[in-house]
Amino acid sequence: MTELVEHQKLFIGGKWADPHGRDVIEVVSPHTEEVVGRVPHAAPADVDRAVAAARRAFDDGPWPRMSLDERIEVVARIKDAFAVRHEEIARVISAQNGTPYTSSIMVQALAAMMVWDAAIATARDFPYEEKRDGVLGKLLVRREPVGVVAAVVPWNVPQFTAAAKLAPALLAGCPVVLKVSPETPLDGYLLAGIAAEAGLPEGVLSVIPADREVSEYLVGHPGVDKVSFTGSVAAGKRVMEVCSRHLTRVTLELGGKSAAVVLPDADAATAVQGIAPFAWMINGQACVAQTRILVPRSRYDEFAEAFAAAASGLKVGDPLDPATELGPLVARRQQQRSLDYIRIGQEEGAKILAGGGRPAGLEKGWYVEPTLFGDVGNSMRIAREEIFGPVICLIPYGDEAEAVKIANDSEYGLSGSVWTADVERGIDIARQVRTGTYSVNTFSLDMLGPFGGYKNSGLGREFGPEGYGEYFEHKMIHLPSAYTSAADAAGEG
Repeated sequence: MTELVEHQKLFIGGKWADPHGRDVIEVVSPHTEEVVGRVPHAAPADVDRAVAAARRAFDDGPWPRMSLDERIEVVARIKDAFAVRHEEIARVISAQNGTPYTSSIMVQALAAMMVWDAAIATARDFPYEEKRDGVLGKLLVRREPVGVVAAVVPWNVPQFTAAAKLAPALLAGCPVVLKVSPETPLDGYLLAGIAAEAGLPEGVLSVIPADREVSEYLVGHPGVDKVSFTGSVAAGKRVMEVCSRHLTRVTLELGGKSAAVVLPDADAATAVQGIAPFAWMINGQACVAQTRILVPRSRYDEFAEAFAAAASGLKVGDPLDPATELGPLVARRQQQRSLDYIRIGQEEGAKILAGGGRPAGLEKGWYVEPTLFGDVGNSMRIAREEIFGPVICLIPYGDEAEAVKIANDSEYGLSGSVWTADVERGIDIARQVRTGTYSVNTFSLDMLGPFGGYKNSGLGREFGPEGYGEYFEHKMIHLPSAYTSAADAAGEG
């Protein structure tokens, strides 16, 4: 994407509409520092229009009243169109947030398509109604769509997180107001166009780019029944506070400081090859990144040398160059944040094993070298605070009990992994680490299982039946004790 992309309208309730205000969001390339796109900045009045359209669609429109098969047919068209255009979507996202294009194909585009696909599979098997024998009689338990959903997505994986919210909400019968990040609004316009062509009824989807102030107005809107938010811990706490005014249901997927535990029996080459891509993934701008690598003190020098070589071997450069393995950070503020933490780590006594500054020859662009700190204590700020940049900590431990203790000694609990020659031993470690997602001798985020965090990493779940269930209210219907349904009478129940 080299040409300037400009959009004049907003996608409100399935229609392209003029914005109320005149403010404009400029999208800046993190590689060239030049403007590559312009879109309208949604105003509170635009939020009012979007929520009103969604409210009408839920209260009186056809979408919640269509059969599941009818909704699946429309959502499947969105997924299929997304698949056709996945290379374009990946390129647009890379141009906005710096994800290397070869990685973007999978992480930004195909993974999002997999989310749409998995949500359809989950919806087909979900128990929308079930009969139970209660203490006082027979019960019918129903799961009914929660209502109008406000979905707020970040800039690091904009289409993946949009799919994680949109797909289940739409399949459940909920209209959605999708608030996209001002750093990455252009792929949101691609999604809006795809949705319009798929045949969503009027009011079912709005896509609005805006800053935090307008986001807060959206999540606090009295016409919204459910908020699904992905972002920082500080922003998530604010969202929860605002939602409390109307007791709005909320799901929060927040930050992480995940630990990869390398056990003493692990093969060094296998562990390094498996962990490194997910330590520096999306240029270190991933909430699930393995940013604390715990290695046995008895093999510390061996692992320090191997991980330092992996960091130094990463090719840094233009995110649209197919050879690039690590691109620029999304904004100047993120670059400065990483550089500040590198300084803090040195002041705390940690040792730089690789990287530590701006890459040579890349004076323009918001680049930071893939950086590995050694001799890190878990009490250091670089080990406790989410940096959201390519800065990784190597932490030594004595025995497995200490490794588990270090892994759990964090205000976060989102992801993690363990590397060992003994899978059963790894599973035992996985059971002890308090985190929502864990991997043994791999790193994965499966869209058919529940994804979410312990502690400050959030609340609620996405993906699988647990995540799908977040978009429903549960209703209990008491039945007469002598009641027999037609299906039961016919022997079908």
